[in-house]
Amino acid sequence: MTNPYDRIGTEYARQRRADPRLEQLLHEALGPGRLLNVGAGTGSYEPHDRAVVALEPSMVMIQQRPSSSAPAVRGVAEALPFADRSFDVVMAILTVHHWPDLSTGLRELRRVAPRRVVLTFDPAVHERMWLMDYLPEINELDRRRRTPSIEAVFEGIEGQGVTVLPVPGDCVDGMTVAYWRRPEAYLDHNNHAGGSGLRQIDGAALHRGLDRLERDLRSGRWHERYGHLLELEELDCGLRLVVGQSSD
Repeated sequence: MTNPYDRIGTEYARQRRADPRLEQLLHEALGPGRLLNVGAGTGSYEPHDRAVVALEPSMVMIQQRPSSSAPAVRGVAEALPFADRSFDVVMAILTVHHWPDLSTGLRELRRVAPRRVVLTFDPAVHERMWLMDYLPEINELDRRRRTPSIEAVFEGIEGQGVTVLPVPGDCVDGMTVAYWRRPEAYLDHNNHAGGSGLRQIDGAALHRGLDRLERDLRSGRWHERYGHLLELEELDCGLRLVVGQSSD
């Protein structure tokens, strides 16, 4: 069983730490009960006040999980190795855009738990973040892997609500959009470890785009175009919390 994160996730745990503000909103949405975390990665957003089982396809990611974290099962969303209604709630954090078969994966979430919580991103908003002006290849990557619309996720988990999660200007979770108010941070390649888009696009395109960003920062062009963002405390970069609940 191969997975992209066997290649791009080698330093994931170093950069992808739970931002406490996003974590609080996520945990409030979960509600009580036994939890399954699908596409769990290194487990940065898993709660510690309940029974949790993690499911993750990449051994590279599983090996980075802290020894104190929840037990992890290797598997994929499209074939969850659990009986119907084995859990009270299932969550999937920034993972559905990687699933080869979205509809089957979402159907599996419905099968194993009556409550579903999915943190994903709206591609229509995500692609307008200023970084994509320098690295349009990230948007091309999202189109190739058919990043799902919020409507598709909402329908797939029998959605009841969608919440916008703005990204704090000092976000500690090193996702691709985390540094929207700290443009110089993108020039530090150590900060690329947590962004699948930054890790997956062509290396030449990455260097070309970041070289242009560096020039624009030196010349003041970036500040002319985007300096107004520095006055904001948070920004809608497309993150959406989608919650679904079975009626039965």
